[in-house]
Amino acid sequence: MGDRRGEEARQRKQHKEFRIAEPGLREEERARLRDALEQLSTVLTDASPLSESDLAEAATALWRARRKLAGAQDRVARQASRFLSASQDALDAAGVAVQDHDRIPFGSGMALEVLLFQDEPDLDVERVVETVRPSIYLTGRRIQMGQVIVGRPAARGNGGTNA
Repeated sequence: MGDRRGEEARQRKQHKEFRIAEPGLREEERARLRDALEQLSTVLTDASPLSESDLAEAATALWRARRKLAGAQDRVARQASRFLSASQDALDAAGVAVQDHDRIPFGSGMALEVLLFQDEPDLDVERVVETVRPSIYLTGRRIQMGQVIVGRPAARGNGGTNA
């Protein structure tokens, strides 16, 4: 009862034009609303946590979208890029790290799935030339292995003599 008086007093402090009218709910509507809130509460408490594979899939889709929009010049693309960055910041805060492997030197002991080795005449060491799927980590533990294309130095010619 005291809460109701406090609410009425707060409303009276405002100009008449800015006062919020009390909702005109009948008792059966209020009961339905309470039931719906109880059902929602039950669903939220009984919901299973997001699986690691679902989380990795979502983080990968976000990574791909950010790469697509990188360097975009139109206003809508820049705005979308800002939203995607905010989403990535939220994932970072939750302990989800997305690792892109582009241009890093490649070693055979790395925890990466190599989809293709290709000759690259400009390289002097094996190097990741493209990340197809990033590695995803959840609180430091890998939940998705990255997939990459590795460039390797092209074989030099032997002088061109035929015997």
